[in-house]
Amino acid sequence: MKFEPMAQLTFYERQIIESGLRRELSNRQIANLLGRDHRVVDREVKRNSSPFLPFTANSAQTAFELRKRIKYKNKLEKYANKDLREFVVEKVRDDWSPEQIAGRLKNPDRQTSVGTVSHETIYQYIYNGAGKFEYLFPHLRTKRHKRRPKFNRKKRGSFHLENRVSIHDRPAAIDSRERVGDWENDSMIFSKQRNTLAVQYERSMSLCRIKKLPNKTAEEHENAIRVSIESLPKEFWKSITRDNGTENTKHFETNLIYDVPTFFCDGYSSWQKGGVENINKLIRQYLPRSINLSKLNDDDISSIQERLNNRPRKKLNYLTPNEILASHLHGGAFNP
Repeated sequence: MKFEPMAQLTFYERQIIESGLRRELSNRQIANLLGRDHRVVDREVKRNSSPFLPFTANSAQTAFELRKRIKYKNKLEKYANKDLREFVVEKVRDDWSPEQIAGRLKNPDRQTSVGTVSHETIYQYIYNGAGKFEYLFPHLRTKRHKRRPKFNRKKRGSFHLENRVSIHDRPAAIDSRERVGDWENDSMIFSKQRNTLAVQYERSMSLCRIKKLPNKTAEEHENAIRVSIESLPKEFWKSITRDNGTENTKHFETNLIYDVPTFFCDGYSSWQKGGVENINKLIRQYLPRSINLSKLNDDDISSIQERLNNRPRKKLNYLTPNEILASHLHGGAFNP
């Protein structure tokens, strides 16, 4: 018969073992009280007692916790990796994600002499190692003090739009990210306030543009897109993919002025513009839903935009969007 693995003994169970031994119960009798195999009690008593020192719950628990610490020591906590730890902590405080840090260290074009480390080891250091005393978790995307599983984002209702062209009719080159100039667009709302953000994301370079808006109207949202279009040469804008929100009702005006066609996602299918949805999550690190957006000016928003554009990306071989943009502006070719 195959037995399922049982949890480790608790301090309360060790207290029961100590009490049973003082009452001169056998290990089998104590095991029956615990609902455990007698070999568990045999091993526990043998490991934490001697002819000169009887078993006690306090000493057994202390020895268990010490063994647990000695058994595993995070790579970043070892003295020999001091330089690596300092590099990781510095980049976490610069708001780089553990995956970005690990990828940058492994990138042969960006390698340093401090060594390499996995992103999971960085997470373990932040949440379970010495890093939790350095208060690093506020620099992560979600700022959670404990690791939690991801939850699905709530779906939003659709809205009928005139002159709507389906995402299924857009050129195949957009789906394959073969060219520069295909953007995704979205808006971000905040709790109990009129101010919103207009966010654009370029699919090939992972470049983002963020604009603060005074309200949720289509006029303001379209003006923000036009400012973004004018911030780059014309060849950097070939298409825009949007959702079916009311802020996009004037999309055809932008198409007429700049000759940038718009394609719309299916209803309840935000994953079809997953790049800008991911950027929104990164923005929430700096601008949670509860923040008072009216207290931030355009320079504050621009600063957040550039922090995101200066982060290395896995899909870019851990180069930054701004590095890729500079390469294109200077006529260079890049294949991530």
